[in-house]
Amino acid sequence: MGNYIRTVSDRAIVVASEQLWLEDSAIQQLKNTSLLAGMRRVAGLPDLHPGRGYPVGAAFFATGRLYPALCGGDIGCGVALWSTELVTGKAGLDKLDKQLGNLDDPPDATELARLSALDPALAGELAALSQQLQAADLPPSSMASLGTIGLGNHFAELQAVDHVADSAAATALGLQPKRLHLAVHSGSRGLGQIVLRRHVEQFNHAGLAEGTPEAQAYLAQHAAALAYAHLNRRVIALRVLARLRTHGAPLLDVDHNYVAPAVVDGNPGWLHRKGANPSGQGMVLLPGSRDAWSYLIQPLQADGDPGLQSLAHGAGRKWMRTDCKERLMRKATPAQLARTGLGGRVICADKALIYEEAPQAYKDVDTVLDSLEGAGLARAVARLRPVLTYKTRGECC
Repeated sequence: MGNYIRTVSDRAIVVASEQLWLEDSAIQQLKNTSLLAGMRRVAGLPDLHPGRGYPVGAAFFATGRLYPALCGGDIGCGVALWSTELVTGKAGLDKLDKQLGNLDDPPDATELARLSALDPALAGELAALSQQLQAADLPPSSMASLGTIGLGNHFAELQAVDHVADSAAATALGLQPKRLHLAVHSGSRGLGQIVLRRHVEQFNHAGLAEGTPEAQAYLAQHAAALAYAHLNRRVIALRVLARLRTHGAPLLDVDHNYVAPAVVDGNPGWLHRKGANPSGQGMVLLPGSRDAWSYLIQPLQADGDPGLQSLAHGAGRKWMRTDCKERLMRKATPAQLARTGLGGRVICADKALIYEEAPQAYKDVDTVLDSLEGAGLARAVARLRPVLTYKTRGECC
């Protein structure tokens, strides 16, 4: 295991093989964060990369204080995986593309009525979320974006099961090897940003002492944003299933950006995840780029908990967004980037975004998985191939 664990300070470690490249600025951000008041341990994961002041692909454990800025502005960003009844290889990309249509605009009243007919619990969940926003003093207008994917690295993707390494575990989850599956990566849309901005305007980045009225107010808004993110992914999935004229079932829904009470090394405190899968909630999806495999992985218990109860949440960026177009525009056109080496298609009519989210801008997800497995933190259960990835029709957000 030693070859997969790098100690960078007395409070900070990184889970990464010796061959996995990590940016010095990401390591420095990790060290800086470990020095915050009350911070006890921080763990960088194999997808670690620099963020806006704090690294992405990491977990942070503090006692006595919680730090909203470590959750970022997209509280509840995460991935849901659904099964579908679509047989792999039966429906062509042109047909699926046409049926899917435009998901950029939120569902109107007519579409919501159709979705509620498919999912009778939906109307009640929408009403409950609206009440939760009001109770947390958050704008009800945020409901207008519900059911939309957003930009950045968010997507909805049809995936085919390419290989199953553990049939029993895959079957227990509900994975169907001959059917397409739907992965939805999105979060709380603009709501999480409202929560973060309010906090930073009042308290800057000093964090909040646990148990104070200010901490309780933040946690109420944080809980509302988490609920929003979960329902957002559900509505997106229902929209896709309805348009493709199929039924489906949720297999997992896991957040990557949030703070929660936890016990680490026998000490109660607050575990912050900034771009990290939890390791204590069962299987999780490790998405690759739109031109790479995604992996369904099973968390494992490793001695010393080097991952701080967390796992990588994806491949992790290796290029800054602002550098992508200049690096790639002479090598590939947007039309070329919309076709993948694995035979899939990317729906992305935003010319800047298709370069920013190009596969070349990300690390190799297989090297990330290798580090998790080498450190004894996870094992692969199944590998999934991207078939059709929806980003935007060009009218988004």
